[in-house]
Amino acid sequence: MPPPREHHQPHEEDDDDTAGVVKLISTEGFEFVVDKKAAMVSNTLRNMLTSPGGFSETRQGEVRFPEIPSHILEKICQYFYWSLHYSSGKETAEFQIEPEITLELMMAANYLDT
Repeated sequence: MPPPREHHQPHEEDDDDTAGVVKLISTEGFEFVVDKKAAMVSNTLRNMLTSPGGFSETRQGEVRFPEIPSHILEKICQYFYWSLHYSSGKETAEFQIEPEITLELMMAANYLDT
């Protein structure tokens, strides 16, 4: 007689589209591994990572940005986490942006719908 099968109850997190991590890859090939929940701050990334249809970003859990340099992608990743932390509105803090990267950052943020 075969052994009894364990009945697995999925955790809430298993069904959640935001579980796990995603790899964001810059122009120069630098890889930023961020929580998927943080990446979902970007509507563009949310669509790439959750859309049905077998997109490579969904399958591989990585997104390449041939037009976004590392120093900008790093700042965007920082913003994702800042946004998650302060989204409740219970506490506030200003997100610091260096003046010399403002234009590049705005263009990337616009593309990412962040």
